[in-house]
Amino acid sequence: MTSATLRDIQCQIHADAVRLAPEFAAFHGIKVGLNDAARARPGLLGLHLRLALEAEALARKGVAPALAHAAAARAAAQFIAAETDSLTAEDRAALPGWVPAMAAEVSPGLAFLARNFGLSGAEAELLHRNWPHLGTAEALMETGGDIRLARDPKSALNGYGCSHRPRPWAITFASSTASSSSERGYVAADKMRLRITAALLRGTEPHKALRQSIEAVRRGIAAAFGLGAEERIILAASGTDTELLALALTHLAGTDQPILNILIAPEETGRGVPMAARGLHFAVDTARGHDVTFEAPIDGFRPDTALANVLLREPSGAVRPESIVEAEIEATLAAGIAAGKRVILHGLDLSKTGLLAPSPAFLAKLRRDHGDRFDIVLDACQTRFSPASLRAYLALDAVVLITGSKFFTGPPFAGAAILPASYAARLRTGTLPAGLSAYFGRDEFPAGAQAAKALQPGGNYGLSLRWHAALAEIKALQRVPPARRAEILRAFGETVRAAIAAQPALTLLEAPAIHRTGADEDWERLPTIFTFSLRAPHAPERCLTPAEARHVYTWLNTDLSPLLPNESWVAARICHIGQPVPLAQPSGSGQMGALRVSAGARLISGEPSHRNLAAQARLAREFLDLNTVFLKIDLILRNWDKLAEANPAPAYRPARLASAGLVSA
Repeated sequence: MTSATLRDIQCQIHADAVRLAPEFAAFHGIKVGLNDAARARPGLLGLHLRLALEAEALARKGVAPALAHAAAARAAAQFIAAETDSLTAEDRAALPGWVPAMAAEVSPGLAFLARNFGLSGAEAELLHRNWPHLGTAEALMETGGDIRLARDPKSALNGYGCSHRPRPWAITFASSTASSSSERGYVAADKMRLRITAALLRGTEPHKALRQSIEAVRRGIAAAFGLGAEERIILAASGTDTELLALALTHLAGTDQPILNILIAPEETGRGVPMAARGLHFAVDTARGHDVTFEAPIDGFRPDTALANVLLREPSGAVRPESIVEAEIEATLAAGIAAGKRVILHGLDLSKTGLLAPSPAFLAKLRRDHGDRFDIVLDACQTRFSPASLRAYLALDAVVLITGSKFFTGPPFAGAAILPASYAARLRTGTLPAGLSAYFGRDEFPAGAQAAKALQPGGNYGLSLRWHAALAEIKALQRVPPARRAEILRAFGETVRAAIAAQPALTLLEAPAIHRTGADEDWERLPTIFTFSLRAPHAPERCLTPAEARHVYTWLNTDLSPLLPNESWVAARICHIGQPVPLAQPSGSGQMGALRVSAGARLISGEPSHRNLAAQARLAREFLDLNTVFLKIDLILRNWDKLAEANPAPAYRPARLASAGLVSA
């Protein structure tokens, strides 16, 4: 038997061979025993390390040794099951017999647990009862969302092309859509997971244990944004779920008026927003695991809710003048109020392509003119602003919808609604639509929210873990002085503009300048989302269509070196950027797909996998990677026919790692 600290093991094993579980960075002092059999089969080393480290961590938190070992086996089995395709046939044959059952979604039963892990009847029952809440952080973070969050068994990526496991080999400028977890975020989520797992295995009732994680998120958001009232923060699985929540909150306004929901540029927000804004199911399943009918009415929401869409772009794709947009908003709002409707006016800060509308000054004017006869909902799901700007919106009596999964680069599906003080009374007295219980649990609402009593008890554990990862990114960002943030973002913008200008096939689609309030900071006025069109190499009279642009997006996220071995330096790099946005073709006939590169919080705070680089060297590496994205786009366009014929698919890791049978704990 040999014994070594995790730090020692990390130094001894090549990083590309076994990237050890980053969640145990806080436990460098733990010593684990590795027997000769474990050390003799390197392909399964991650399994044995995961099992030993997790069992020791749980035992240190007061969990009985046999129970700690069994729970650790659950996590180790889930880990290695996700890596099966990268194992050799010999390694797969050598897996312990308990792995498939312990990795399964459903508990293998009391007898199996007792027999294989030496548990008493009471211990087996405890493990069996808590089965849905046990496992790896990545598996738990994949719960509590909808189908977009599911891991594809072939690629090991979710519907956003990213992973809840760290993916440090990927060049990532995808914060306008979604990002893989960083090691920093994963560590934060896993610390909370270990804490909750230990509490569950010590006998704490599940709803009480999980509530600890959810309440810690609410405290973290309040602290991050300088809010004094945690009781006005409601967690939601996604930005679209917050949209449904905003509509539900208007149902609590105490009037029986039909609702008019004014959306700003719905084509540049989430695809499900127009459905959620009418109280319709926007997917085929919900965050709480209910199968639903797409676009069917949700029980309890008014069936007469109407939509009014205010577009931010002309049919040509050009951005409409601010004065025209604001005049249309004001006329639509006034007409709705005059018709006796309860109007919800959406603000947008920012859209998928970085547009802001209407301005905070204009929202303040409308509030002065119309008082409390309408609700303001601010879609700030990109959350590319300072705490002071968020508080300025709250001062307009606006509900502010945020996420931790766009600019902040936390895992996808981490939303929240921040309510102004006036909404506290609504939560105390009203009744939420019954169908909201398919999307929200009682614990996502503050403890004093009587309106949430009609919802099912409990909360969304996966959502809370995703938020813990996001909060770690927010804290890292906020440690960087605002002036330094602005300096980095200016350099990012200069690099993007130069890279696009160097490629004749690309055209930058500039967004208007961002104007908020006098309370905003220099960095948040700078563009962080850069949108560009791509001339079709096989049809140079037009730009790539949305479907063709999606191919580029997908192939960027794919190791192309097996197809393009002569240009493998660029072809092998995995690049994850923002999903294509449909916009008008320059000719005005049909649509093109515009791609986006975006600066996220990690660019400012530092990608954790670059931690050993000095500050300026790190930024130089980031901007070199940014240029690599555009070099790979050029490579794709030059080899369009060959790639279109093969249509390669992305994977969690590059081919060079997967083909070597290497695993990542």
